[in-house]
Amino acid sequence: MIELEDVPELIDPVMVCAFEGWNDAGDAASTAVGQLDETWGGKVFAALDAEDYYDFQVNRPTVWLDGGVRRITWPTTRLSVVRLTEPTPRDLVLVRGIEPSMRWRSFCNELLAFAHELGVELVVILGALLGDTPHTRPVPVSGVTSDAELARRLDLEESRYEGPTGIVGVLQEACAHAGVPAVTLWAAVPHYVAQPPNPKATLALLNKLEDLLDLRIPPGELAEDARAWQLGVDQLAAEDSEVAEYVQQLEEAQDTAELPEASGEAIAREFERYLRRRDNQGPTGEKPVAGRAIAERGADGPGAGPSTSGTESQAPESVAGEQRAEDGEKNGDDGAQSSGPEGPADTGTDGAGTNGAGADGSDGKGADGRGADGRGSTR
Repeated sequence: MIELEDVPELIDPVMVCAFEGWNDAGDAASTAVGQLDETWGGKVFAALDAEDYYDFQVNRPTVWLDGGVRRITWPTTRLSVVRLTEPTPRDLVLVRGIEPSMRWRSFCNELLAFAHELGVELVVILGALLGDTPHTRPVPVSGVTSDAELARRLDLEESRYEGPTGIVGVLQEACAHAGVPAVTLWAAVPHYVAQPPNPKATLALLNKLEDLLDLRIPPGELAEDARAWQLGVDQLAAEDSEVAEYVQQLEEAQDTAELPEASGEAIAREFERYLRRRDNQGPTGEKPVAGRAIAERGADGPGAGPSTSGTESQAPESVAGEQRAEDGEKNGDDGAQSSGPEGPADTGTDGAGTNGAGADGSDGKGADGRGADGRGSTR
């Protein structure tokens, strides 16, 4: 661990983590943490030693010019802290990096050592995976934990997943063994939209985090980016009859599965959420969430057909008021056809190959992103 600066005493700190790579379909999770950092002006106070955890032939360093002086930036994981003032003062410790190439247990132990030192009360890990979910619907986000008591208290799903996992799953279990409460939020994004970034999936994760921690996260430009993203995908899908038909099938399947969730309790819960977020949007506007810009949508977008893509995809989240009500209903415990590497079992998520995108976006991608049986695991 390379400590860059001393950290002041924190107020009710929560650690929020995301890692580029296998558990970050469409960069949705890592972009969400990056936007939190930019929104509140995060201050980096530590970084992991890149030599200990990364294979530089897999995750290559980059060289750049600093006033005529050549410098190298090494791939690593950095920790920053932001202080929130509303609704009550508290601190977020943001962990953002790349899934390590080696020594995962030591990697997790270093992060947990910092969690203990800083007095972290809860660890929230963000992840994104490919799923059979249409881009026209709110992004399903499921919350899972290995702690039965925490699952009951926060109304989360207790993880029952068995199979291959990534650093997200390893860190989740390391927290459980260390006695640190931990939750993982998984966004299920459509497998037929491969290219990152996906502001709709990022927004879905931030909204779920907002509810979990009772925060007020200014959406900034992200809400408009999500609308623009969906309009772009709508247009490309309309130009390909096979994709349009496939999307319609996904819509019908999801609507049928989620119809019983339109209960009075769900509607009341979403109305409260709407009011809380409306109160956070004053007439003078708010500081935009300055994440990555929407990628240009080219001919290689969703018009490629209903087969899955080797890269991890994003699913946008609806941001209109009435669509947010839908979002809450779809973000229930069952995940609405979503499943995560550590998410609820048997939720029917298909379309991702067993080898997800690597941290540099170049390794582990199959020709069509599926396993040998055509329904690869997202784990």
